[in-house]
Amino acid sequence: MSDDPPVVLVVEDEPDLADLYAAWLGGDYAVRTAYGGEEAIEELDESVDVVLLDRRMPGLSGDEVLVAVRDRGIDCRVAMVTAVEPDFDIVAMGFDDYLVKPVTREALADTVENLARRNEYDSGVQELYALASKKAVLESEKGRAALADSDEFRDLDERLSRLREELDEQVDELDEHDDFEGAFRDLSDGEDDDDEPEFDF
Repeated sequence: MSDDPPVVLVVEDEPDLADLYAAWLGGDYAVRTAYGGEEAIEELDESVDVVLLDRRMPGLSGDEVLVAVRDRGIDCRVAMVTAVEPDFDIVAMGFDDYLVKPVTREALADTVENLARRNEYDSGVQELYALASKKAVLESEKGRAALADSDEFRDLDERLSRLREELDEQVDELDEHDDFEGAFRDLSDGEDDDDEPEFDF
């Protein structure tokens, strides 16, 4: 693994705010700033690990930048950092986390740290975190009645449950594999080089 700090791209059309985020994160990350959607597209490449993306920007919106990130197949984590209150349309969006402005320095730093760590996980675990984040955001912003009436939220909840079950099964299989390997190692460690292993049936 590289010793270089993760690269964070801050996309925000208010320069003072973009520069503030960059100052908050600059001690721990290699931070780039883009003061609009078009500039963000120019800055996007495979070296970017985390994108902090405003949704409402003149010209190319954050939603359009997000689509471009995913269409290009850039393997980075994306957090929407925006004043736009989340609605059920976020279920279909390809972001990993959602922060509603104003955000604190601590919240921003925690989010970037978590997203940078997620880059080390496989795609199934990354998806699990993204779905769980969307569910948590909607539950915090919407009332129970609205959640109960939403087909999008119901689908999200079902996808999350299915993915958890699939990952649980994979973990169980890995545990069984590790148990077998451990037992095999114990047998191997107990035998002499010139002896065949002895099994008691």
